Amino acid sequence: MKKSDIYVLAGVIIFFAPFVLLKEVTAHYSQINGSYPLMMSFLKFAILATFGETLGLRIREGIYNYKGFGLIPRAIVWGVIGLTIKLAFVVFDNGMQVFMEEVAGISGATRFGEMEMGLTKILIALSISIPLNVIYAPVMMTMHKITDTHIMDNQGTVRGLFKPIKLAEITQRINWNVQWNFVFKKTIPYFWIPAHTITFLLPPQARILFAALLGIALGVILAIASLKGRGK
Repeated sequence: MKKSDIYVLAGVIIFFAPFVLLKEVTAHYSQINGSYPLMMSFLKFAILATFGETLGLRIREGIYNYKGFGLIPRAIVWGVIGLTIKLAFVVFDNGMQVFMEEVAGISGATRFGEMEMGLTKILIALSISIPLNVIYAPVMMTMHKITDTHIMDNQGTVRGLFKPIKLAEITQRINWNVQWNFVFKKTIPYFWIPAHTITFLLPPQARILFAALLGIALGVILAIASLKGRGK
């Protein structure tokens, strides 16, 4: 273990410890999160998913950052992605509850949050997670890959982030073998669908830490896929 790993581990413990040990911190966070959901979604993903990318880089390259990696541009992109994730969660959560009750005929599905744990609750949580990850996730992951390449093409600068994205050119350069066979075919059915099923089963107060951990996992997975796609 390198000295940098010790510093990072200590930082993670310091960051998460108040949420685990102090109920006041968790309650205050919940209040802010409820009052400013979009702002908090931006900040959570800007911080946690970007941290996940640095972990992915550490796993593949043995370092957390390098010149041109573009931590700030990546954080900005992740913040924007966090806004779309918040939107997708609300749309699929509420939409599938209505679908399950009015179309699938599951009585009380729209009162999903009030249900006690059981087969019906698990089924509804799964029904939310599947379309969320099959319909939304591939689009989000592909857009992340495009912006990741755009950041690298512009030497990781903030100014470069806001240059026009050469969408057609970058799309042709994407390693679709990695994108399809690893990102889509493996991580979605074997990790994201089960993980988000668990997320929707948790009580609201317990989703805070779990969502944070998933944000880090998302950054790690896409960072590894990005590096695999560049043949590193």
